[in-house]
Amino acid sequence: MRSIKLSFIASVFSMAFAQDSAIHMGCCSAPGFLPNDPVADMAEPTQDKKEWDVNESHGPTKTIEFTTSEGTWMSLDVSPDGREIIFDLLGDLYTMPLSGGKATRLTSGPAWDIQPAYSPDGKSIAFTSDRSGGDNIWIMNRNGSNPKQVSKESFRLLNNPVFTADGNYIIARKHFVNTRSLGAGEMWRYHISGGKGIQINKRRNWQHDAGEPDVSADGRYLYYSQDVSPGNTYQYNRDPYGQIYAVHRIDLETGEKTTATGGPGGAATPQISPDGKQLAFVRRVGLKTALFVKDITSGNERMLFDNLNRDAQETWAIFGVHPGFSWTPDGKNIIITAKGGFWNVTVANTNIKAIPFIAEVEQEITKPFTMKNKVGGDDFDVKVVRHTRVSPNGKKVVFNALGKLYLANTDGSGRKRLTKQHNGLEYAPAWSPDGKQIAFTTWSDKQKGRLAVISANGGKPKFMNVSAGHYFNPSWSAEGSQLVYRRGGGSWIRGLENSAKAGIYTIKVKGGKPKLVTKNGSEPRFTFGDSRILLLGYEKKNGALYSVDMNGQDRRVLATSKYANRIMLSPNEDWVLFDYRFHIYAAPFSKIGKAIHLGPKTASVPVKQLTAGSGFEPHWSDNNSIHWTLGSELYSTDLKDAFTFVPGAPDSLPDPAESGTNLGWTTSAPSPKGLVAITGATIITMDGDEVIENGVILIENNRIKKVGTSKTKIPKEAKMVDAYGKTIIPGLVDVHAHMGLEWDGLSSEQNWHYLANLAFGVTTTHDPSKDTEMVFANSELQKAGELLAPRIYSTGTILYGAVTGFTAEVNSFDDAKRALKRIKAFGGFSVKSYNQPRREQRQQILKAARKLNMHVYPEGGSTLQHNLNMVTDGHNGIEHSIPVSPLYKDVLTLYGESGVSYTPTLIVSYGGLWGENYWYSKMKIFEHKHLQGFFPQPLLDQRRRRMKVEEDDWNHIENAKAAKALSDAGVKVNNGAHGQLEGLGVHWEMWMLAQGGMSPIEALRASTMNGAEYLGMGDDLGSLEAGKLADLVILGENPLDNIKNSDSVEMVMLNGRLYDAKTMNEMVTGNSKRLPHWWEK
Repeated sequence: MRSIKLSFIASVFSMAFAQDSAIHMGCCSAPGFLPNDPVADMAEPTQDKKEWDVNESHGPTKTIEFTTSEGTWMSLDVSPDGREIIFDLLGDLYTMPLSGGKATRLTSGPAWDIQPAYSPDGKSIAFTSDRSGGDNIWIMNRNGSNPKQVSKESFRLLNNPVFTADGNYIIARKHFVNTRSLGAGEMWRYHISGGKGIQINKRRNWQHDAGEPDVSADGRYLYYSQDVSPGNTYQYNRDPYGQIYAVHRIDLETGEKTTATGGPGGAATPQISPDGKQLAFVRRVGLKTALFVKDITSGNERMLFDNLNRDAQETWAIFGVHPGFSWTPDGKNIIITAKGGFWNVTVANTNIKAIPFIAEVEQEITKPFTMKNKVGGDDFDVKVVRHTRVSPNGKKVVFNALGKLYLANTDGSGRKRLTKQHNGLEYAPAWSPDGKQIAFTTWSDKQKGRLAVISANGGKPKFMNVSAGHYFNPSWSAEGSQLVYRRGGGSWIRGLENSAKAGIYTIKVKGGKPKLVTKNGSEPRFTFGDSRILLLGYEKKNGALYSVDMNGQDRRVLATSKYANRIMLSPNEDWVLFDYRFHIYAAPFSKIGKAIHLGPKTASVPVKQLTAGSGFEPHWSDNNSIHWTLGSELYSTDLKDAFTFVPGAPDSLPDPAESGTNLGWTTSAPSPKGLVAITGATIITMDGDEVIENGVILIENNRIKKVGTSKTKIPKEAKMVDAYGKTIIPGLVDVHAHMGLEWDGLSSEQNWHYLANLAFGVTTTHDPSKDTEMVFANSELQKAGELLAPRIYSTGTILYGAVTGFTAEVNSFDDAKRALKRIKAFGGFSVKSYNQPRREQRQQILKAARKLNMHVYPEGGSTLQHNLNMVTDGHNGIEHSIPVSPLYKDVLTLYGESGVSYTPTLIVSYGGLWGENYWYSKMKIFEHKHLQGFFPQPLLDQRRRRMKVEEDDWNHIENAKAAKALSDAGVKVNNGAHGQLEGLGVHWEMWMLAQGGMSPIEALRASTMNGAEYLGMGDDLGSLEAGKLADLVILGENPLDNIKNSDSVEMVMLNGRLYDAKTMNEMVTGNSKRLPHWWEK
């Protein structure tokens, strides 16, 4: 998905990449770099006409029943008569006597009911529930009967309800999202009978949250928590010892807003006493979260209870910084949850008493859908076809696949390589107007980028008179004598050289020097008549198509769009073509002296959606013919088949095509031939806890033939590898590997991100957020033996729930299928469900995945309640750490019996300081010899200045303990290093699992077999057993003695090929040498 927005990101990314280890973008780099629109609020999605019931079964289910006297992150309220407590536990609401005892369940079923609040008269209960599809406010009778929906939001969802003093209204936190999926809150008031509600306060910006409202008993004052940390964007690793949150107060009569309390340690979760004279709240005190009370009259504050669970000030906390608590009606006591239970705190003398409870839990959960993915075959299907362009006469098509340009007939027949005697990578083809020549760009890590022209019949290219550089998007003049193109800059992946003189240039095809037109813009094209240049850029925060004269002056904006990635005029400029959130659209076009705004619902001209599914690479071949691709399929249509008023249109227009012409093919996946025997090593097989001393691994071609003791018979023709005194483990599997690739679409022949991972023993990667076309193109290059890298798997572009140009609009089961088919078309077997706001959307994605045989790996998103119903709905796992630790019996039992896996990414764990910074503080990674061999030194040097933090302030260790507890409960925990530090990060993740209490063998299993099974590849990867692929790591030291020995990597075998880890040159199985890094002279 190359787009003008992502082009902007690319320029920022190339500059900011050195800082990416310090910037956690919630697992998606792109949204973090998108600008925050301070004005525009986004339209809510159109609901599916057919109702979706979150309580229905959407897959095989089972019922879990157990009894618990512990609960995790329970919110509560005390009844106005002081007799009972109502609380939430695993998405159900319970009541029990104030003194404790056996709880009575009021609500049940898959719908997630949380955050209960009594009405002032005690007859009704307000609560947050997703039973209508997304989180809204509901009310019911005190006994749980007659539930009614109050708010009916489908995008700006709500939580944390509280009744007003008269009981006629409910005030709740309303969630606002812009380009980042975890946005900011406002307080809104709804009448108990329903309605659209009314805004009480305006959010500070799009990323500083507010929530947890409470209303004084006299109805005059509204209190709430407000993120007051500096800046306009959310930051991770924030300092809670300064001030993150403060309690604000709004006078509901005058509208005056004041700060009720704040200061060092912050202040959040306000609860005003029944007489309005005291304000209770939570604050960080040292390493503890404590309950405080403030005397409103004197302003004096004192601590009541300092043994609460850690608050969520340091992370996204859209459901609240702390679980809700409550005063007793007489104002003498506060009831609060902590350490898995309930506590009664006497305000006057700080006497603290435990309230015992027991609750019977019954949960219907959906079993995760799992499948097996075969790895390591002799061939594979080429599915990634990029830069597709159909010839002017519509008979031929040129496209990029496996790094080269191919020419074929538009029916898919007659495929052949376009070029001869050219060994570099080839991109961005463009037909000359007469169809006799093709211009394109090239890239070679040695020769850098060039601009070329070749006969449409193929052969040897002619290179233009341009210096080595980074070239993009050549296009022909109408009369065919000139090219216009963009010269771009370098990057930390391709190299920084030859980055000067970026801009838009023209050059004569028959000879001459380049002429600079302008320094700005992308995807240049000549206008009809060749008098001006069309460019893509920006106009007032919208994407824009504009033109300039041949000197780069007289800028005229022709069209704008909020989220179109590409806007293209037909050759005669009578029509416009654009892609918008993965659909392709066309509309009539004429110049009117100002810009026309384009989108699917543009009313000023007729707009027609051309795609039935998704579309990439839209383009014109002539004034009437439009083409695009999806995976390996080419789609074509004519304007007369899209608009009834076009001459020749049929009486009834055809439906958009559901399938296209397949341009792909099956190609070989090379592997070595012969026998290799590795002898003398300690072999940690990961087949159970098996360890073989002085063992032998016999490898035939690319698979393990036998694993045994020193008595194993070795054929005399086998090539020998002496590993005496060393330790062999299976190749490491990083299931959450954000490895770098180029956002501008121009890949290099060698990528040091990939090499660094491989050199540290990572042989299989799964990237749950990358540009679809780019990542799957690299995956195929790796399979074809053209790119030295770990095995590359990915979800492609995330199914994003925020408001961007790549938002996945899922409002029905059909929408979900379309989104998943888009990824599957490129060879993906998994998708990343990324903070889709409504639970029904997440369920629709899950059902579509079952239908299409795919896995769903959801973004955890720092939202415990959503994480838990992701578990009950049967996602394959949770990506990123649960933001709450420790976890208690309720969560451990539910999760442990669910079959759902867990990838905590402790390196960027939620809730506090994360692990990456811990290791920077402990290691001089800028002097790490092995890392220096595969990492640009300037990027390592940027890690020289490091945090100094007290040892017990590292929150990732608490999250690691929670991961260990989940593992003990039966959850398969995986290694996911998030791409924070290539290669070494996977080892850090392993070491952090050990910090949480895992034994070395358990940490190794999380990094090998568990990950392989999570990806459905356990039959081929993850352990050293006969019949499995020969992916293994030879270590100098034994990690069972010390888990930190895991990075003593000396040799790595990938698919049966053995490499020296220091150089990544092949040894024993071959003699291939890696190319020099771009910084190596």
